[in-house]
Amino acid sequence: MKDVKIGNGVIISPYTNLYGCTLEENVFVGPFVEIQRDVTIGKNSRISSHTFICSGVTIGENCFIAHGVMFVNDKFTEDRDRWVQKETSIGNNVRIGSNATILPVKIGNNCVIGAGAVVTKDVPDNTTVRGNPAR
Repeated sequence: MKDVKIGNGVIISPYTNLYGCTLEENVFVGPFVEIQRDVTIGKNSRISSHTFICSGVTIGENCFIAHGVMFVNDKFTEDRDRWVQKETSIGNNVRIGSNATILPVKIGNNCVIGAGAVVTKDVPDNTTVRGNPAR
């Protein structure tokens, strides 16, 4: 753990890699999770094992991120010569199923993302999506 801001009541399991992130109150981080720099995890959220959260992701309050979820921020410019970090925003009360892949998108409040879904587009509030690509 390097340069990590940890709120009250946070539980961090063994075998995690945390770098320059913020974990607000009562967050749970399971084993074998990596959370990179400039990530914020909101109050009362739970990150299950084997999940990767890359730089530029914000997860709201009361969220559940299941096992093996992968967040991706490596979008290239149209000419493919230059990498640009994109941002991902997850609202409050969001549930993301196991092995989902989340590209740089905005997921609204109260959403459910099905297990194995590949989210390539923004998801509005109060929506359930599943599949590849997620719909």
